[in-house]
Amino acid sequence: MTNTQPVPDAIMQLGLAFWGSKALLSAVELDLFTTLANGPLTGEELTAKLGLQSRGTADWLDALVSLGMLNRSGGEYANTPATSLYLDRAKSTYLGGMLEMANARLYLFWGSLTEGLRTGRPQNEAKTGGDFFAALYQDQARLRQFMQAMSGLSLGAAAALADRFPWDQYHTVIDIGAAEGYVPAELALRHPHLTCGGFDLPAAGPAFDDYVASRGMASRLRFYPGDFFADPLPSADVLIMGHILHDWSLDEKRTLIRKAHQALPDGGALIIYEAIIDDDRRANTFGLLMSVNMLIETQSGFDYTAADCRSWLADAGFRHSYAEPLAGPDSMVVGIK
Repeated sequence: MTNTQPVPDAIMQLGLAFWGSKALLSAVELDLFTTLANGPLTGEELTAKLGLQSRGTADWLDALVSLGMLNRSGGEYANTPATSLYLDRAKSTYLGGMLEMANARLYLFWGSLTEGLRTGRPQNEAKTGGDFFAALYQDQARLRQFMQAMSGLSLGAAAALADRFPWDQYHTVIDIGAAEGYVPAELALRHPHLTCGGFDLPAAGPAFDDYVASRGMASRLRFYPGDFFADPLPSADVLIMGHILHDWSLDEKRTLIRKAHQALPDGGALIIYEAIIDDDRRANTFGLLMSVNMLIETQSGFDYTAADCRSWLADAGFRHSYAEPLAGPDSMVVGIK
């Protein structure tokens, strides 16, 4: 007789998955991967360089090996190709800013998920009367860290977007909510005929200017200051909203889509990308959990399916739309005016 009783392995691994997550987040916080950028080091050397003590450190390092975040050979630890590329702070491909924010803020706030599900209210700084975004835009240091996190979140999507949209048919593009300008800079680099820009709150301007100058593109990218609810959107052949709409309520989402429609010329395109949930709502786990994160972080934001988004585009007057995967959990929905 075959024993068909299910085993609890997957339940236990998921229930304790925060162990592995926090091991990685602490490694980023301690600059482990940047420390290893110059070559392999022994556990004793890493313990000294990172200012740690011996108890638990060897287990932590070996756990990172087991998790695929480090290589180990001959008693020395080294970055993997992926952690070397994406978690070395000195590289332009560094996406650790998002993980830094997760470690400093989200890890704590997600501990109150049960309360959020019961109350429907945010579990971040808003619980104590704070306003994360208002405070963020008043503090240049924190703002720049946040903007770097947004760049890291868009690395894969930006590369795919540069390849999978017919840019040869368009000449001007503006990223709405551009942060430091990673996406328009990437598009300008890959498609020299494009004139690119970024729209964001005025406080983001200095970081945008510094970033595009560091990429050698100060003459090709323009910053447009404004509030996308209070001000008209700038006009261009293509407008992009990446990781923007999910922050807002349904009415606010519809408002931003209508404003984009008004700003575009006939034949112009609106590109919306983020971790769009699959229409059957069972495959894109990251997108579904990102929507739960909107419960933690916002007053009324939520993520959505491609079918949802296409219906909003149609209601706003876009004559045609389509959805296409980008990279990882991110997809784009394109509306043509």
